Amino acid sequence: MATAQRGAERTARAAAPNDAETRLDGFIAKFSTEHQRVIRAVRKALRRRFKGAYELAYDNYNFFVIGYSPTARPSDAIVSMACGSNGVGLCFIHGAKLPDPYGILQGAGKQTRFLRLETASVLANPKVEALIAEAVARAKRPMPANGRGTLIIRSVSAKQRPRRSSSA
Repeated sequence: MATAQRGAERTARAAAPNDAETRLDGFIAKFSTEHQRVIRAVRKALRRRFKGAYELAYDNYNFFVIGYSPTARPSDAIVSMACGSNGVGLCFIHGAKLPDPYGILQGAGKQTRFLRLETASVLANPKVEALIAEAVARAKRPMPANGRGTLIIRSVSAKQRPRRSSSA
């Protein structure tokens, strides 16, 4: 009996979603279908743009975030995708210091600025691409040009705000 129980426990552990991609899919599944599509499309575009970057994922109280960094250190991140029940945004970690000749960045904090992303196609806008290129150029550490990148689940909050709006 004890042997059967140990075997069942091992099987349950093996089937547990401890793989980073599986866990990430679970975080995304909390959102509305529309936001899930945008999140996946934006992630795909950012992974294509930052091939060798570390993806640092956080499923925090307020937001689900994936930061893109040349190292595994969150302080080296250049941009991040922040997702909440009201939509998806692209955050420029040091956006307050970025030149914004078109006035497209939002926010008034001392460090971060952001753009709302209705679709991933916003990332292809030349004005947005210029902001991303400038953020990369100003980064303390260079972003790897090649490679596959690494997904790291940094933190998960036990208590979270709803990921779907009340009207969804």
